[in-house]
Amino acid sequence: MSYGPEEHYKGLSPELEKCRHSAAHIMAQAVKRLFPEAKITIGPAIETGFYYDFDLNKPFSPEDLTRIEDEMRKIVKENYPFLREELSRGDATLLFEKMKEPFKVEILNEIKEDRVSTYRQGEFLDLCRGPHLESTGKLKAFKLLSIAGAYWRGSEKNKMLQRIYGTAFPSQQELDAYLKQIEESKLRDHRKLGKELGLFSIHSEAGPGLIFWQPKGGRVRWVLENFWRQEHFRRGYEFVYSPHVARLELWKTSGHWDYYRDSMYPPMELEEDQYVTKPMNCPGHILMFRSGVRSYRDLPLRFAELGTVYRFERTGVLHGLMRVRGFTQDDAHIFCTPQQLQGEIQSVLELVDFMMKIFAFTYQVALSTRPEKFAGQLEMWDKATQALEEALKARNIPYKVDPGEGVFYGPKIDIKLIDALGRPWQGPTIQVDFNLPERFEATYVASDGKHHPVVMVHRAVWGSMERFLGILIEHFGGAFPLWLSPVQVKVLPITSDEIPYAQEVKQRLVKEGLRAELDDRSEKIGFRIREAQVEKVPYMLVIGGREAQGHTVAVRERKKGDLGVMDLDAFLKKAQEEVEQKSA
Repeated sequence: MSYGPEEHYKGLSPELEKCRHSAAHIMAQAVKRLFPEAKITIGPAIETGFYYDFDLNKPFSPEDLTRIEDEMRKIVKENYPFLREELSRGDATLLFEKMKEPFKVEILNEIKEDRVSTYRQGEFLDLCRGPHLESTGKLKAFKLLSIAGAYWRGSEKNKMLQRIYGTAFPSQQELDAYLKQIEESKLRDHRKLGKELGLFSIHSEAGPGLIFWQPKGGRVRWVLENFWRQEHFRRGYEFVYSPHVARLELWKTSGHWDYYRDSMYPPMELEEDQYVTKPMNCPGHILMFRSGVRSYRDLPLRFAELGTVYRFERTGVLHGLMRVRGFTQDDAHIFCTPQQLQGEIQSVLELVDFMMKIFAFTYQVALSTRPEKFAGQLEMWDKATQALEEALKARNIPYKVDPGEGVFYGPKIDIKLIDALGRPWQGPTIQVDFNLPERFEATYVASDGKHHPVVMVHRAVWGSMERFLGILIEHFGGAFPLWLSPVQVKVLPITSDEIPYAQEVKQRLVKEGLRAELDDRSEKIGFRIREAQVEKVPYMLVIGGREAQGHTVAVRERKKGDLGVMDLDAFLKKAQEEVEQKSA
């Protein structure tokens, strides 16, 4: 790994990290050969491959990527050993000053260690902690992918650099499989499909990172939200609503102003007071819990809210539905006694498992522990971490420990769902919190007649509606299962003579609870069928003269094609059963 404030992905195996970081150095060597005036910065291994940032007056072109990749192959063939050397920080600074590499000098000026390491392959030298492959010839499979802009050290105050992304694997077979996945990912890109299918839009007039749900996207979201509410009501949750703004003092009490301020919007001055748009729903739920005296007999209380929150994300990291500035969390907070805590965590894990299976997701689990900057007492953190760990073990859920990745008020279980292409996405979270109830003096009256601090569980089973819908679009490639599809059935009369019966069919479908549309345009039936296919409508009911006379429908399914002629009642029964089963 290079010195510097770079990204470092913890999930890589040591073998893959060495492969990818070595590839970054080889790429930098190739760039310096072709563009000697380029200044080098940092180049880490990341989850999807590697990158290296360069300062170069001339913008890189796609043709340049091909040239750089060809030069990398020459360097691999030349099979230079990766040679490590230790220097004093002062000697290293003089060396990189002589090489006219100002970014490396800047990094060295901030390093606290007295001695640093460099790695050399051939004529190329880089400031680096390593490790690397034995030699450049050990790099077996790589590909340069794209060019992007990146501010030095991620700050808009610094110079804009050029970033080259690539990927590398220990074998050509693994690389080929990954490149195939990339091509499939492009076809499933939720931004592309969202526009084509009329699901959502983003408008520069309103600002970046703000989502406008178009009618068809609104339908999908409405179905998801109703399903979410039904399942939560069955599990004893109560639905609440909290305001979108609150006094700044609330966020100071909660600790968000101290620990989360960089992600919050600036306060608004109103009537000599300061208000903030909410980045979280939890303080509002605590206030509602505190609105009356709570007895141990009242607990657990489970408050659920599809609560819209607002967080400031820099423009450069915004990404369709996946990274936005305003989003709706499928949020809930459970207030319970210490004795109830274990059962409540396990119930949430059961709900998460149910939800993941509904959408045909597998998932990975991590236990995220106390970060460096945290609120509360160590004893409470240990109790909270132990409770989460015991719940995972009780349900026999495999997990890894992710040190330091908890939130400022408590440890958490992080769950990554795996989509149809095998890609991980951040999804459900479960957090145990002794800290916020203490800050807000949220208590219950126990059987001894005394007030005791309540325990709070923060949890989301989808994360946010925006991100989850983005994941679903890519998971299903826009072809939602019948129960989720914005248009479930398209009715297609062949000629104008069949329009009256087609209208009857459409009205019957809608009356029976299906989302149906009638396409009675004068275009040929083949054209309209193809359009319905492009729109990814699950069922098409084609109506010709015989169907109109016999009060039947010719059924076409999105994937299977022609299913033959059916009585309308038989089709309705089939479709309604499919919706009821929620098959993915």
